[in-house]
Amino acid sequence: MERKRVYTFGNGKAEGKADMRNLLGGKGANLAEMNLIGVPVPPGFTITTEVCNEYFEKGKDDVVALLKNDVEKSIAGVEELMKSKFGDVENPLLVSVRSGARASMPGMMDTILNLGLNEEVVEVLAKKSGNPRWAWDCYRRFIQMFSDVVMEVGKKYFEELIDKMKAEKGVKQDVELTAEDLHDLAEQFKAEY
Repeated sequence: MERKRVYTFGNGKAEGKADMRNLLGGKGANLAEMNLIGVPVPPGFTITTEVCNEYFEKGKDDVVALLKNDVEKSIAGVEELMKSKFGDVENPLLVSVRSGARASMPGMMDTILNLGLNEEVVEVLAKKSGNPRWAWDCYRRFIQMFSDVVMEVGKKYFEELIDKMKAEKGVKQDVELTAEDLHDLAEQFKAEY
């Protein structure tokens, strides 16, 4: 029998539950349980902790091949529940990627928020929300998180760019930067990446 590697949750249903912490990690097990007891959490899916072991045993390419269909099916399920589509420029689905383990431990991968944002989608987000500043802040944060967590470009380079922008604009806090400032920062972040 084929090993189950991806467990879904959403809309009050879940394939996992709280006592599956060893398989789903703390976050995955708790998200599944919250769904089962009626806590309104966004739909998603959990890749099992066993996949980490498979990654070290088989390598990246083999694990990606093993997961591809299950992940695509799970994303389609989230799209259906959210009535949006990953990568769509009209009604984009944005997702968060969070790490988890059987027990909390230092050195875990940081969260990546807003996966699915790009130059086209950020414009749609700005228009739909009526808040371009927020949309561009989300995008520049996504670039920073992805660059740091996935590509291991240090956070300090991005912090230096933010500090330089604030000094040029004569402001002290990030929230004082305008949508245009954050758009410029996103371009600088991409160049740094």
